[in-house]
Amino acid sequence: MGVGIISRMHFKCRETSSGRVIVSHTRRAGPPATLLLACTPYLLFVGLPIAALLFAFKGSVLIGQWQSGALWPAFALTMITTMISTMLVIAFGTPVAYLLSRGESPLHAVIDTLVDLPIALPPVVVGVALLLAFGRYGLIGRHLHVLGVNLAFTPAAVVLAQFVVASPYFVRTLRAGFASIDRRLEDVAFSHGADRMTTFLRVTLPLSSSSLIAGCVLTWARALSEFGATMMFAGNLPGKTQTLSLAVMSAMDVSLDSATSISIVSLVLAALALVAVRMLPKLNETFISQRAKKF
Repeated sequence: MGVGIISRMHFKCRETSSGRVIVSHTRRAGPPATLLLACTPYLLFVGLPIAALLFAFKGSVLIGQWQSGALWPAFALTMITTMISTMLVIAFGTPVAYLLSRGESPLHAVIDTLVDLPIALPPVVVGVALLLAFGRYGLIGRHLHVLGVNLAFTPAAVVLAQFVVASPYFVRTLRAGFASIDRRLEDVAFSHGADRMTTFLRVTLPLSSSSLIAGCVLTWARALSEFGATMMFAGNLPGKTQTLSLAVMSAMDVSLDSATSISIVSLVLAALALVAVRMLPKLNETFISQRAKKF
């Protein structure tokens, strides 16, 4: 019997006069009305603003923005920078996630805290920190400026801001995937002569594919919504560093309808990312079952 079915059943045990134990089960009813009532305030606080945004949306305004080309620069920059920052997070965050999943020590605790800091800090503070580190007169930026490299207030600054703010979501998700793998599977690969890198690429990483993909989607979604760090470190320069989130703020100076239309674009992209995360477990189960049938 599947786990999903068991979780929806309620089991009862009773002992007969002869000493036999009889187990019976009935399907559980839906959530109680009191629980639904307790959830109502949260659902209202979260759902009503989204409903208000959808209700205020005017399709003609969005169509006009697309046709005039006013929205294209911010949309294109957002898509390009979020893709680049996500790929950088995958490249540099994967070793960190693996390291954190394979031991506990004072060094691990320090790295773990450093990974979580961008989540706890306000994004504006992250932007100030980036400016002090990589700005023209920053700790590292002053040396880069001598070499003719300026990061602040450039598209590269947008990517770096997204990388710092969004990377914890990838590291956290992939770390959980690595930690859930039975270490004995890696030991079997070692016993057959595989080195650590081969074992990681052929055993560990494929077994963590669901967490890897989920981490990528969550990272991309967080980079998509980034505002504060980008504003402080990259600025809000139309056609150069202005992303969709920053375009919403600029549109507020023009009209609320324009800001609403751009917000809808971000809402749709974020919703698609979250739907993809929800579908990943089912798709992974289907993929595994199809591969199992071949063997």
